[in-house]
Amino acid sequence: METHVSCLFPEILAIIFSYLDVKDKGRVAQVCAAWRDASYHKSVWRGVEAKLHLRRANPSLFPSLQTRGIKKVQILSLRRSLSYVIQGMPHIESLNLCGCFNLTDNGLGHAFVQDIPSLRVLNLSLCKQITDSSLGRIAQYLKNLEVLELGGCSNITNTGLLLVAWGLHRLRSLNLRSCRHVSDVGIGHLSGMTRSAAEGCLSLEKLTLQDCQKLTDLSLKHVSKGLSRLKVLNLSFCGGISDAGMLHLSQMSQLCSLNLRSCDNISDTGIMHLAMGSLRLSGLDVSFCDKIGDQSLAYIAQGLYQLKSLSLCSCHISDDGINRMVRQMHELKTLNIGQCVRITDKGLELIADHLTQLTGIDLYGCTKITKRGLERITQLPCLKVLNLGLWQMTESEKVK
Repeated sequence: METHVSCLFPEILAIIFSYLDVKDKGRVAQVCAAWRDASYHKSVWRGVEAKLHLRRANPSLFPSLQTRGIKKVQILSLRRSLSYVIQGMPHIESLNLCGCFNLTDNGLGHAFVQDIPSLRVLNLSLCKQITDSSLGRIAQYLKNLEVLELGGCSNITNTGLLLVAWGLHRLRSLNLRSCRHVSDVGIGHLSGMTRSAAEGCLSLEKLTLQDCQKLTDLSLKHVSKGLSRLKVLNLSFCGGISDAGMLHLSQMSQLCSLNLRSCDNISDTGIMHLAMGSLRLSGLDVSFCDKIGDQSLAYIAQGLYQLKSLSLCSCHISDDGINRMVRQMHELKTLNIGQCVRITDKGLELIADHLTQLTGIDLYGCTKITKRGLERITQLPCLKVLNLGLWQMTESEKVK
């Protein structure tokens, strides 16, 4: 008896279709009625984010998405009212509006007019017309929000953060990248330092403050006192923080990842503070901190030896610093030392001898290494990623 794929039970077809990419999921629905029915099974679309251009009315769009169980939506271009989406998907869980430059407070206000308890993730990155007024709406109607992306929303101020701290107590992740008006006062609101006005977002586990130029060490004091559950903190390009702020962060025992890239006032002293505290960091980035040198590597070996990822690009470290560090860093898997122009083959040999768990190393712009050092690095048993960048090797020198 002949068998054919069309004879498979719909449940089996649904399992097969679940492995297809999004475009092919749509295509199989057009083959025949049996495949269409199987492809509309919710298990086929589990976790899929629909990417939509909202241009003209399409009455079948949202019923189709709901039939497939899709609850995540990214709006690629917004030429219709946002309320069209909210009304069409009452059980929406994730709404991504990143880059919708024409979204205004007025448009968002018309969409958020009642509680939306299902919405957990909202991305408003680069929606530059959004102001504190929208954050008031969000705080009022999206009480269950867990992730809020506001990167590049340059009109947000401390008042907006007060509203967030007042209404979004379940927030786990907040991105405030390049929110240039945010200062220590706003971080105080988030950290619950103004309890008379707002309890704060004390459940925060991830906070991105990249390029918030008004922040000082006082913000870090607020964070260390109020946000005890914080696991990931990004302070890159925050030129107003200094070594003194590291004293506050050093007591945050739950912190796993700290990004200090291009924080010009962080020096070896700051790393000493971090290493002498109760931190158990697995990731640290101090790239382009030009006051970081070999002494920092000694401190890291003493107190931050559990690191799995360490980035030191363009820092003033040498083979001597590598020698001070490598014998203690048994868990290190990723090491970025690109543009550290004082590193030579000796440093690479030390790395190859002691950092045997490395899976990735960045040597971009390390102009003093030669074939000899590279040969030793490529012998690391777990190495998967090797970035050489500006380092040039002649055809006759290439490692076989």
